[in-house]
Amino acid sequence: MMDTRDCACGPTAVRDEAARWFVVLQEPVVDVLERQQFAAWLAEHPQHHYEFQVLEGMWSAADLLPAARLQALCDVPPARSTRRPILRYAVAASVLAVALGLGWFTTMDQPATYTGEFSTALGERQQVALPDGSTIDLNSRSRIQVHFAQHRRAVELTEGEAMFSVEHDADRPFVVESGSGRVTVTGTRFDVRRDAGETRVVVEQGTVKVQGRDVADSPSIDLVAGMGTRVDLQGKVATAYAVDAAQLTAWRSGKLVFNNASLSEVAAEASRYRDKPITVANDKVANLRLTSVFKSDNTDALLKALPSILPVAVRTLDDGSQEIISK
Repeated sequence: MMDTRDCACGPTAVRDEAARWFVVLQEPVVDVLERQQFAAWLAEHPQHHYEFQVLEGMWSAADLLPAARLQALCDVPPARSTRRPILRYAVAASVLAVALGLGWFTTMDQPATYTGEFSTALGERQQVALPDGSTIDLNSRSRIQVHFAQHRRAVELTEGEAMFSVEHDADRPFVVESGSGRVTVTGTRFDVRRDAGETRVVVEQGTVKVQGRDVADSPSIDLVAGMGTRVDLQGKVATAYAVDAAQLTAWRSGKLVFNNASLSEVAAEASRYRDKPITVANDKVANLRLTSVFKSDNTDALLKALPSILPVAVRTLDDGSQEIISK
């Protein structure tokens, strides 16, 4: 299984890199190779473009400072006067410090609007870094649409499963819509999975509010860490129940963990990582229970092991899919 990372470094590292490129581009002459490298870096991730824009905005805002103050910020010891890159980096760093002191960065760090769409292919995982510092881990065959507005951070899970690590912001709630369900938080860690007939929500840390989507006066429930719920196609939210969050989010490390799971549940879960689905022949087979751990990028090993664990066999159908039958 591939494990791609949209932006492997944290927000601080991205800002440092943006500052470095800012300094490079302040030179009177920038060669073609450097400009190509900058363009490539800028295109790697939306966060790169955003952080560079923030720095440009703060640099422009420096025009509001008195000339004497700017001159004081630019003064460096004579021994360094010939080191233009260091001088320019010092100036950029000074403007950052002044901007922080005046509160500009706090405003600029929260963009009024932001839009993005991200997806994963079969067997792929991906981490998405958002401008507010939140991150989203996407499971195999998943898709999200992100829309940030001035007073609301919204994500729609249109397919698959995602783990959300949300930065706290009481003034800008983070809302996840999936099928007929809606999850609202200000800062927490939770997992949302969208299946054909329902949406499942599991909380690892913090508290979330879950309610039906597009349902007038839809009742909501609050979930705390270690609790989960399901929302059906009509927007009805099930009573909260205890969950093993670590087990249900083990996909983030490439594992499928089954703890007394029915074989029908095992087949459905493993099918998420295969081109062709796994089916069970009948209710007798479907109700068999399994406790084990497998790698999500090697579900063939799961099928090979089943006959030695349970009284079943696996056969390949004409369309290439596998069916679990009684032995």
